[in-house]
Amino acid sequence: MVTIHDVAKLAGVSVATVSRVMNDHARVAEKTKTRVERAINELNYAPSVLGRNLRTSKSSLLLVLIPSISNPFYTEIINGIEDTAIARGYNILLCETDSNPQRETIYFNLLRNRLAEGIISMDPSVNKNKLNELAESYPIIQCSEYDTESPIPYVTIDSEKAAYEAVTHLIELGHRKIALINSDERFLYARQRRNGYEQAMKQHGLAIREEWLYNAPQLKFAAGQEAISTLMQLEDKPTAIFAVSDIYAIGALKEIHRKGKKVPEDIALIGFDKISFSDMACPSLTTISQPMYEMGRISAEMIMDKLNGVNVSSKVLEHRLVCREST
Repeated sequence: MVTIHDVAKLAGVSVATVSRVMNDHARVAEKTKTRVERAINELNYAPSVLGRNLRTSKSSLLLVLIPSISNPFYTEIINGIEDTAIARGYNILLCETDSNPQRETIYFNLLRNRLAEGIISMDPSVNKNKLNELAESYPIIQCSEYDTESPIPYVTIDSEKAAYEAVTHLIELGHRKIALINSDERFLYARQRRNGYEQAMKQHGLAIREEWLYNAPQLKFAAGQEAISTLMQLEDKPTAIFAVSDIYAIGALKEIHRKGKKVPEDIALIGFDKISFSDMACPSLTTISQPMYEMGRISAEMIMDKLNGVNVSSKVLEHRLVCREST
């Protein structure tokens, strides 16, 4: 294995000079720099990243906490984080917590042991007390889901306003019996989107029927199917459904078709997120579009700014109602 000593010997300089050239130090003469670079290329020398990290106490690694890698909602956010991080000399490590406290502790310890430099958390079930405690000493940013009582900066959208607009769209189409497929209301986004649903219904003088409110235990396509099975058994059936996630909405769409009903003729359907599958569904899904790539880009910039000692503030980005064939 070629070492920095071999490069120094071939270039006829000291090891310290080779190190300065590799770190783009201004104190190296141009002729010396050219000689060192020629030796590096000739020997095909690759410096030890681990060694450099030990010397500089810098890992250039960012941890990205997500509850499940199978959820397509996170894909574009991760792309935004990764593109931005790489452009500024950082790498990312995806950490799937699976809502498991033991896994969480492992990832938090990577930060405590200086094997990573900061955390971008997208996990709605993360231990908020531990995250807040960690944020007292290390850079942390929340993306999408956040804690309203925490000082940790975040990037998100106004979920309550977005849900209000989604339900208002259904009302403006003439629907009066609108059901809600919601997630676990332990999570902030689920509470906010229910608030938006209820606000739209009340503002238009429409009844909020308890049997039209379905809370799914997990964020899975099958949960949307199960919600439809329950709602379609009601004597007074809804004519439209607002699902707080495209995952639920697409599962609901499949079950509606399986029961021989048509969307939107028999029942209208609107989702949330604008994941890629929402456009592939048949009919294509009306949904709330979150600027997912932008959320990832901004959260990466915020965490790197914090690493450089820059104060950052929380950001609420714009959402958009995308009208398609399901309403």
